[in-house]
Order: sequence, then C-alpha cells, then structure tokens
Amino acid sequence: MNFLSLSDAVSEYVRDGYQVALEGFTHLIPFAAGHEIIRQGRRNLTLIRMTPDLLYDQMIGMGTAQKLIFSWGGNPGVGSLHRFRDAVERGWPQPLEIVEHSHAGMASAYEAGAAGLPCAFFRGYRGSDLPSVNPQIRFVTCPFSGEELACIPSIRPDAAIVHAQKADREGNVLIEGIVGVQKEAVLAARHSVATVEEIVDDFGPRSSNAVILPAWTLSAVAVARGGARPSYAHGYYSRDNAFYIEWDEIARERDRFQAWMQQNILGAKAP
Repeated sequence: MNFLSLSDAVSEYVRDGYQVALEGFTHLIPFAAGHEIIRQGRRNLTLIRMTPDLLYDQMIGMGTAQKLIFSWGGNPGVGSLHRFRDAVERGWPQPLEIVEHSHAGMASAYEAGAAGLPCAFFRGYRGSDLPSVNPQIRFVTCPFSGEELACIPSIRPDAAIVHAQKADREGNVLIEGIVGVQKEAVLAARHSVATVEEIVDDFGPRSSNAVILPAWTLSAVAVARGGARPSYAHGYYSRDNAFYIEWDEIARERDRFQAWMQQNILGAKAP
C-alpha cells in the first residue's frame, strides 16, 4: 500500500481499456476520483457500479466509457441520466454497451469476485425480464437440492476506487454510515484505491456497522477532502440536494453539459 496523490493514484492504477468500479451507495461516492479519470483522458473503460448516478453520467458524457455493467441507473429522486441515455439511444459521444443486473445480482457477483470464484449462484431473476436482455444470466440446477439457481459471471475489476472517511498512518481505511459493496469491490479488484477525507493517528470510537479495510487490501490511499461531493460523507458534510436537481438541466443539452464540464472539471485540479 502506498500513500499517493489522487493524480498519481489514478495515473498508476487506471489505464485505458480497464474494468473500473467506483463504488459508494448513496454517500461516499468517489466523485473526485472519477473527475480525475476524466481529466487524465482515460478511454474505453468498462465502468462497473451498483447504482450509476451523476458521476457515471459525467464520465459517459465525456467519452470515458465503452461499456457499463450496472443495476439501476438514474438521478436519485429527480429522473433520468441524460448523458447515459444519449450514449445508449444515439451513440453520443460514442456507443455504450450495457449489461444490466439486479442489485442482488451485482452484490452476489462482487462477493464471488472477492472469493476468487468465476461466477455467482443465487436465487433471483425468475419472473424478471432481465434474462431476455442480458445473455450472461443463466440458470443451473443445484446438484444437491435440485433447485434451479441463477448464475452470472463474477465481477473482478482491474481497479476499484472507493471514498471513505479516514485512513490511519498504516493505510487502514475506515468506512462508516451506509455501507454498500465497497468492501467486496476492493477485495474483488486486482488494484484498489481509497480516497479519504483525512489521515488520522487513531480511528477512535466508531459505529457498530463500521467497515475497516486493512492496508493489505489496498494498492493506494489518497487524501481527497470533499472527495464525495455532491454526495455526502457521513460525519463530514451533507448531500447537495440542490445540485442533483440542477444537474437534470445541465445534462439535458450536449453544449451546456460540455461547457459545465470544461469549466468545473477539466479546468479544475485534483484535491
């Protein structure tokens, strides 16, 4: 594990053509890391995320992705992701291949990847339309019970990036609040980067649902204060609900989107 700047961490661990997962559920979404990937001009990525929202809308709109593996995509509480839709429906700025799963499917695929397994088995997808649009969804018979189970490929990204509240000076990372699949994504990935709000001597008191990622699970830790904005970081800052509403208008038109990205992301420096 190395302590690196965000710019150096992205340069080292995110390459063109990689499968990249930027995970965070409702909060601790690694916006700063995604923006640095955009600034560094990465291309042909397969983006993976349980709930792609504004960050992936921005990355897709800037031509970063050629494929998306996901479950549920939208602007939470607002509506569609217009850059995502433009890529799927009109191929702008380039065509986007999509592989859609359920939340349970994505979680199971990450868990299987973390265990080093080639695929995940679970109860699911029966009565769903997803098997008709996702040929990766198969059904197998359990050799012990005879029960029919869903089977999908495991998720084993080339790089996983998460945002967290704290790292200690040995590189262990603390995640508190709503926990999604950050732990599983980190354990499943070939390389993993955690951006954090701060580095501390000791984590101190923590909640019962806290997750600690040991330093050995990570390739790098980078300080990125405010690195989850406009989502929130439990105990540090609130969600910028107004921006999520504003994004709906920013992203509707290509020219306005590009102008906003040029001014606010391409013209900015990594924290």
